[in-house]
Formats: sequence, C-alpha cells, structure tokens
Amino acid sequence: MIFDCDGVLVDSERLCVKVDALIVADLGCVFSEAEIIEKFVGSSAEVYTAAIEERLGRPLPKDWLQAYEHLYEAAFVAQLTAVDGVEEVLTRLTHRAGSAVPVCVASNGPRDGIRKNLELASLTRYFEPQAIFSAADVPRGKPAPDLFLHAARSMGVPPERCAVIEDSAYGVRAARAAGMRAFGYCGGLTPASRLAGPGTVVFDDMRALPDLLSRHLGGERRRRPSQ
Repeated sequence: MIFDCDGVLVDSERLCVKVDALIVADLGCVFSEAEIIEKFVGSSAEVYTAAIEERLGRPLPKDWLQAYEHLYEAAFVAQLTAVDGVEEVLTRLTHRAGSAVPVCVASNGPRDGIRKNLELASLTRYFEPQAIFSAADVPRGKPAPDLFLHAARSMGVPPERCAVIEDSAYGVRAARAAGMRAFGYCGGLTPASRLAGPGTVVFDDMRALPDLLSRHLGGERRRRPSQ
C-alpha cells in the first residue's frame, strides 16, 4: 500500500490552500481558491513555481519558496491533524495477524517535511524510516510515475501488486502511469470528478478503505498463485 501524505494521511491541504493564497498575493498575483486547489494540490514544487511564474509573467529566484516555509510550518504546528479515520485504517492494515500489509509513504513533498507532518499527526509509528519516499528521490515527481515506481522497487513489490491511495488528480495520474491500482480519496478538497478514471476507485470515507481493498484487490490476489 502506497499512501500519499498530504490530504491522505494528514489533513494539511486545507491549511496549505490558505497559506498558498497569502503567498501568491504577496508575490503580486491572484489565484482563486478553486484555482489553487486545481493547480497546486498534490503538485510538485516545480509545477507550483511554473504556475506562479506564468501568472506573474516573470521568473522567480531558485530559492524563492524558502522565504515562505515558516508560514506552512506555523500553520501545521498549530492545526495539523491526521485525516479522519486514517489511523484506524493503518491499524487494521498493519496489525493483521499473519497478513499485515506492507505500507509506505510517497509524497511530492520534501522528506523532512513528510517526517515532520507524520510526527505532528502522531502517525510516525506506522511507517519505517526506509518506507518514506519523496519526489526528491527521483528525476520527476507526480504526475510522472517515477516516485511510485521507486517506492515499489524499494519495497520489493512489483507495480501490479501495489495499490496507491491518493487525493489529487496528479497522484491518480501517476498511479495509473505506474500500472498500479488507484484509490482516490475525495473526502478532502479534490472533487470526485477529478479523481475518477480507469483503474481508479473513488471513495469519500477513509474508514471504508480496508473493505474497498478487499473487494477490489482480494480476488485478484487469491487467484494469482494458481495462474
């Protein structure tokens, strides 16, 4: 099981949208909240920067985002929580006697940021340090498949045996490109219509995930050994 972090494990996207609005206004351009959700949620820093530069009509310094990192940090320390129901899901997946499911995190965010967010949301215990993967580990972040393929290779699992839990259009696109089954969580900011597509199960209640996995993947896993 490959989990995205922001919006899937930690309820950070709502906080990020507010901070993003402050940042773009400070830079001298305007994005509506709907545009921020569509263009920025789940994107890499490169995509984020390119969208702002296009709106501004000028390039930004290479390290421009560092000046605003404290805004995200302050918001997360004050308000970040785990996504409702995800701790129950992780407990069910990782504590099954004799059938625990290997889990990892694969996020477009920086590795230190992923770890910090998991700590703030009290989810660190579910993920070994070597099971946390960042877009910095690969040439291209989501929506390219590189990050998910890297995570699968590192975990020793073939791509076709992986399931990806995502909440962004960029993420489900990356999962499909990697040849993995996608489960699109629409209980956050991204509407179901932007997650729906081939090889994707869309759901709005995180607590329903274990049953969805059994329903959509269980039969395939039972059949595979006899093929």
